[in-house]
Amino acid sequence: QVQLVESGGGLVQAGGSLRLSCAASGRTFSGYTMGWFRQAPGREREIVAAITWNFSSTYYADSVKGRFTISRDKAENTVYLQMNSLKPEDTAVYSCATTYLRLPIQPAQYQYWGQGTQVTVSS
Repeated sequence: QVQLVESGGGLVQAGGSLRLSCAASGRTFSGYTMGWFRQAPGREREIVAAITWNFSSTYYADSVKGRFTISRDKAENTVYLQMNSLKPEDTAVYSCATTYLRLPIQPAQYQYWGQGTQVTVSS
């Protein structure tokens, strides 16, 4: 059974940084894509970034390019999202997800999801 557990969320001032972690277990993730999504109150869930497990190909939403970095540690079975220069509009629940597809950007294309972690950026 695939399990994804996020950590690292919290409250930070605008301009600050946070690093989110997603610990994955329950299967071999070779060939899979790991994605980070976020959902703010009253808004639809949107992709933030994604990475392929094998070759670390990446995708970033335009809104986070140059500020966020996604990475993965094969030995630890963990995916990270380093978030720098945070803005109040980055406030949302951030969730990690995984799929056997290559770098899809729609939430419906991901099969397994974590519970999410709250990120709040104050102005």
